[in-house]
Amino acid sequence: QVQLVESGGDLVQTGGSLRLSCAIFGTIFSIDSWAWYRLTPDQQREMVATITKSGNANYLDSVKGRFTISRDDAQNTVYLEMHSLKPDDTAIYICNMKGRRAYYARTEDYWGKGTLVTVST
Repeated sequence: QVQLVESGGDLVQTGGSLRLSCAIFGTIFSIDSWAWYRLTPDQQREMVATITKSGNANYLDSVKGRFTISRDDAQNTVYLEMHSLKPDDTAIYICNMKGRRAYYARTEDYWGKGTLVTVST
């Protein structure tokens, strides 16, 4: 069984920084891509950042220049560095990974349960 566990969410003031982590528990054969999503207080789901196997990253327009996604394949972990945080960044941040459990398995989506980021004014 593969589980994703996020950490690093916290309450910060506007302008502050946080680093989120998402680690895999269990055995995974290969990872295609990672992504961070967020669920806002008004229940909107947004794709915040993605990173491919080759390291190509894409970002939601509103976080470009402030957030950086990175992956550590040796540790099966993905990170999201967040700077210059704004109240609009307040959300539950959820990790997603597309990967295969075995060489014969199909690519599947795996999701974490999320970590809460609250940015105060």
